[in-house]
Parts: sequence; structure tokens; C-alpha cells
Amino acid sequence: MLKITNLAVSFNTRNGTVTAVRDISLDVAAGQKVGIVGESGSGKSVTAFSIMRLLDDGGQNDAGTIHYQDINLLQCSEQEMRDIRGREISMVFQNPRAALNPIRKVGYQIEDVLRRHSRSTRQSARRHAIEALSAVKINDPQAVYGRYPFELSGGMCQRVVIAIALACDPRLLIADEPTTGLDITTQKVVMELIDELITERQMSAILITHDLALAAQYCDHIVVMKDGEIVESGDSVTLFATPQHAYTRKLVNATPRTGASLRDLLPSPSDAKTSQLTNKVTSLAPARPAPLLEVNNLVKTFTTASGVVNAVKDVSFTIHRNESVGLVGESGSGKSTTSSLLMRLDHCSSGQILFEGRNLLDVTTKQFAKDPRRASLQMVFQDAGDSLNPRHTAEMLIVEPIARLTNMNRKEKKARVSELAQMVGLPEALLTRYQHQLSGGQKARVGIARAIALNPKLLILDEPTAALDVSIQAIVLNLLHDLRAELDMSYLFVSHDLRVVELMCDNVMVMRHGEIIERGSAKQVLQQPQHPYTRELLAAVPQSPELQYGPNTSNRAVL
Repeated sequence: MLKITNLAVSFNTRNGTVTAVRDISLDVAAGQKVGIVGESGSGKSVTAFSIMRLLDDGGQNDAGTIHYQDINLLQCSEQEMRDIRGREISMVFQNPRAALNPIRKVGYQIEDVLRRHSRSTRQSARRHAIEALSAVKINDPQAVYGRYPFELSGGMCQRVVIAIALACDPRLLIADEPTTGLDITTQKVVMELIDELITERQMSAILITHDLALAAQYCDHIVVMKDGEIVESGDSVTLFATPQHAYTRKLVNATPRTGASLRDLLPSPSDAKTSQLTNKVTSLAPARPAPLLEVNNLVKTFTTASGVVNAVKDVSFTIHRNESVGLVGESGSGKSTTSSLLMRLDHCSSGQILFEGRNLLDVTTKQFAKDPRRASLQMVFQDAGDSLNPRHTAEMLIVEPIARLTNMNRKEKKARVSELAQMVGLPEALLTRYQHQLSGGQKARVGIARAIALNPKLLILDEPTAALDVSIQAIVLNLLHDLRAELDMSYLFVSHDLRVVELMCDNVMVMRHGEIIERGSAKQVLQQPQHPYTRELLAAVPQSPELQYGPNTSNRAVL
């Protein structure tokens, strides 16, 4: 179906020519599902964009061939490629909201593809577009047809993008990180939908992902990329069960799995430091005095055109000193709304938020911005890029809370920023860079450094590793664990990745439709769930026997 031979791709930049892909050779047979895994910058997406001939103006194919059946795609004209895209080869892009036109109804966007690549008329295109929405299991497709992307959830937008990609029955589907940022149950639904449609239509597929468990579960053949090269390939069962290349073993080790500890995620942990931190965490868990945070009967309602929406319903919980509490649930369950209420970024409808025994709701939002308690309550946001000012350097971003809430002079501020950069493992040379010049892991470190700048007592972490590669995720999770011990912090860890929650949290709360439906120790909730919804969440976690017990799992030390 597809044959790539000795492909090389480079980009012209202000700092010279950068080789993104070198000497790539890859075959995709008819009906085969091939997974491409690797870290950010490994060349996965560049390879996909080369197949689709969607490289930007700075990109160029230096060598090699890409044959789709008997057609050399690199020799096709743009007009010929427009006929091939959508009709023969389609692509599901990583960010569905960015892939959709925000000011055009989703039904019209499906019609555009149908009218361009099939024999649909203006009259029949609407019917076929609604059928395409129905094929991706969207409830009430007639209503969704007339909606704009901003009126749909992330999972719904992803389904619309899949409907567009499959509308003309292509022979080859390329899915570039199709589930990044989706909650665990939506991820399962989307992947099972893609898998089912591929099987029904006898298509071939390329799945690009950094989630090794996902690739192992849904792909027949796996290709591992590093620094623009293929370092290992083989069938999924063999490759993940007995990885041969050191880089593949590193990725497998870094993937959270059942029964693993944080120590298992890094290839060469410091046993002395791990032991010291483990002892410190243990010693910092006293016999439960008064809680650091106590939330009582928290309620948040929104008034919409269709009526009143109860986003948070009568939520109560406590967090003690040096305790890490996980908050899990699907998108729309109320997790992020609860976090915003705690940070006073949104107004509560009713309830109490007692921090060190004093109600945060006794002061106005404006007063709270200058309240001494404000420094003790900080947040790391889900998207490090969106939460950082693009006009500020990393140093300016980290120093901002220090400048606002302390009286340090310029020399003290500079010293504090250097200290924070060292704590989070951010090279000082990067402090002069803007956020677009930093990798995802580096931006995450800036966000963490900014949040801990004032030595907070409680850190709210909203999906801090959701979009990171498994190896970068492992480093960030170990960093957060170390900082919790060193700075004696408590965490509210909001996540849809139950494997990460099991690693990071002492206790877990499960949220659904704005209510906490189950709570308890991480071991109890995640290994012996009582509520059907919790069991449903756990069942949605990608299960790969090859990754359940990866390398280096024999000498585990549970942190």
C-alpha cells in the first residue's frame, strides 16, 4: 500500500539547515496498522507530513521516495496531491480544534471534502455529511451538523475530524496523536472507533503516538524513531516484550504501568537520593492534625440559554500537610472547575474553602490577589504553552510572582530565579528564551518553577504531564515527587491518567457530573474499585501485557 525508501527531510532555519528525518524506510501493507512511536522531535510528524506533502515552506525532501501503490508522491504536482488527499490518503491531526475552521459549521466542513473528492451534489452532500457524523457514533448528528467547533467538546471535535478524514472512504489513514489531551474513556471510545472503521473498510493505518500502551494495543507493527531515524521496528508483541535497542527500553521503562513505582520510570535513579526522599516523605506524614485545606459543600452553577448547569455539586474533601490527593474523572466531570474555584479564578455559588482554618471566600477576588495566603496556594496549568505569556522570557515568567508578592530587590530576585531553575532542572542558558523556543518538557519546568517560586504549601496540578512524551513525563513526575519532599508541599493532582495518579497520590477522589462518587487510598480505589463508574475508568486504560511488566521491574522500591 505504502512504501517509503531512504527518505530524508530538512528545514531551512535562521540558524542554518536542520535535518529532521534521515534515511527512513518504512512499508505499510494493505490492511496493516503501523504504529510510529518516539519522543517529540524524533521525526514522527515530519514523516507523516512528508507522506501528505504538507511540509511548510522551510521544509524540503532531500532524498528518497514515497510510493503509494504505483504513484511516487514526491513527484506529484500539487493538483494531483489535492486529488489524493482525502480520497486515497487522509489524516487525523493532533489538535482537532486547530484542524477545524472555527467560523464554519462542522457539517459544511464535511460537505467541502465530499464535494471535492466524491460525486456528491449540493443536495446529496448534506445527507452524506450527516451519515458521516452518524458513522463516528455522534448522537443526534442532525443537530451537530449545524454547530460550530467551539460548541463541541474535545472528544466531539475529534470525532468530527475523523468523520472528515473518512468521509470519502480513503485507503490509508494517518492518525497523528489522535487522543492527546482526551480523558481516558473518550480516548478508548475514539481509538475503538478508529479501529472498528479501519477493520470495516479494510483500510491501512499509521498511528503516531507517544503512548506506548496505546500503540501496543491497537497496532500490528511498531516503528521506533529517535533523532530522525528508525532505531528499531517489529511486530508489537515482540518489540515491547523484548526491546533490543537501548532507546526502546528507555521508552518502555518510562511508561507508567500496573505495579510500577516512580523509581522504575527513570533508567538510572539515584538510590541514595530516592531512599533519603522516601524516608523524608514517610517522616512528614504525622497522625493527621488539622487539615491544610478543607472544602465544605462546594457548589458552582452556570446559567445558560438552555437552563442552569450544576458544574460542581456539594463537593467536600480535605487535604493534609504533605499529602498528595488525586482527582480523576472524564472531561466535563468538574475537575478543572473545582481547581479554579480553589484558586479563586472563578466565583463559588456556595460553600466553604478553609485554608489553614480560614475561609478564602471571606475576601473578594481582588482582595485575595494581595492576601498573604495567596502565595501559599499555587497552580500548575494543563497547557504550559497557553498559560505562559508568549512575550516574556522564561526568567520574566518565573520572577513575576516574586515581584508581585515579595519585597525582594533585583539581586535577590535574580538569585532566586537561578535557584528555582536549578531546582527544576532548567539550564540557566534557557532563561533568556521565549516559550516558543522551549520544548514541551522545558515549558513544563518553567510552569513548575513559577508555581513553587513562593514556597507554596498547596500546589494544584491540572494535568501537568498530559501532552508530554513518556520519557519527559517520567522526569517531570520524579521532579514533582522530589519537590514535594524537599519543600514539604501538599498536592491536588488533577489527571485523567490513572496510571500516573497511582504513582503520585496517597489518596484518590473520583468525580462524575460534578460529584465525588468514590474516594479512598490510591491502592484501594484503583485496585479494588467499588463504584461502577470507577471500574469503567479503569477498564478504559490501555492494557498491554507487554508493558505491564517491562524491564527493570524486579527490584521495585515503592515510593
